[in-house]
Amino acid sequence: MEHYYSRIPMCSSNERLIECKIQDTNFRFVTDNGVFSKKHLDFATEFLLKVLLTKENIKGKVLDLGCGYGPIGITICKLCDTDVIMADINLRAIELAERNAFLNKVTRIDTKESDCFQSITDKFDVIITNPPIRAGKETTYNMYKNAKEHLNDGGALYIVINKKHGAPSAMEYLKELYGNCEVLDKKAGFNVLKCVKK
Repeated sequence: MEHYYSRIPMCSSNERLIECKIQDTNFRFVTDNGVFSKKHLDFATEFLLKVLLTKENIKGKVLDLGCGYGPIGITICKLCDTDVIMADINLRAIELAERNAFLNKVTRIDTKESDCFQSITDKFDVIITNPPIRAGKETTYNMYKNAKEHLNDGGALYIVINKKHGAPSAMEYLKELYGNCEVLDKKAGFNVLKCVKK
């Protein structure tokens, strides 16, 4: 069965342009079949971005892990003082992310094809992810574990996860792994979590 975390989507292309406003800034994104949330910016991503932009001071080197067509990385790059790498296993998503970076006039941004952290060697000040819950617990927990190895000391991992998709158990795992896990905000079952590498 094909998923948005497949490397090469086999479904036929059917591109569309979606528009949204984030923190009073207009964004335009080209989306397509075979990528996550192709019809509109999903609630979890929009909520995550709102929390990060209003409650946190995002700066330095940022990784958008599992970037899809790029809304998180592009928004953070445009509105914060950051250099961003957007990474995804899905080749169609990576191509869209590159096009959307150009479309939204962001330049301090790059893309990387990577199965989670497989092709990533850099270290970051911030790692942000709306994790691929459907890929399974083993995959997402490996993402959290490997994120720690790719954070600079004092760097932060930010995750958005729904209560019904295992937020409580994920928080316990993250507390064990990082020694801390803060709920920055919650809404409609979604929790925005922050873990700091000590």
